[in-house]
Amino acid sequence: MTRKQKRLGLIGGAAAFLGLALALVLTALNQQIVFFVDPSAIAAGPLKPGEKVRLGGLVVDGSVERGQSETVRFAVTDGAASVPVRYQGILPDLFREGQGVVAEGEMTPDGVFVASTVLAKHDEQYMPREVADSLKEKGMWKEGGGSYGKPAGDTVSAEPTASIPLTQ
Repeated sequence: MTRKQKRLGLIGGAAAFLGLALALVLTALNQQIVFFVDPSAIAAGPLKPGEKVRLGGLVVDGSVERGQSETVRFAVTDGAASVPVRYQGILPDLFREGQGVVAEGEMTPDGVFVASTVLAKHDEQYMPREVADSLKEKGMWKEGGGSYGKPAGDTVSAEPTASIPLTQ
């Protein structure tokens, strides 16, 4: 083999190795990707069974129901549609009705979104871009300070309607 052929073989081997490494990385990342949806998108077309997604919107006033053993049921809306959510676990301290929320999980065949993770906003200036964009499209976003709520004229209560009893 000539020097040129050896060099081309080395370059070809390195390219094949990099291609294989890239394929493995993309396969691993593809399994970790979680897409964002809003309640209107879920109402428009059902999700595939077992498909993990992030559901974002506002917690519907009066929808929070606390059950036994840390089970919480609530509804998430974007103004046009709402989706019932069930979550087993401790909710973030800032979770309350009328506030923005992002829940990660999957839909059940009976139309309930089972959340494995619930994220609440951490101050009045923050909301995930996807949730804010969705709320702006539906007319639920109030300009100024990153606040949000119902369309003009309506009010959103930020006070929780249920409390968790403290036990020793």
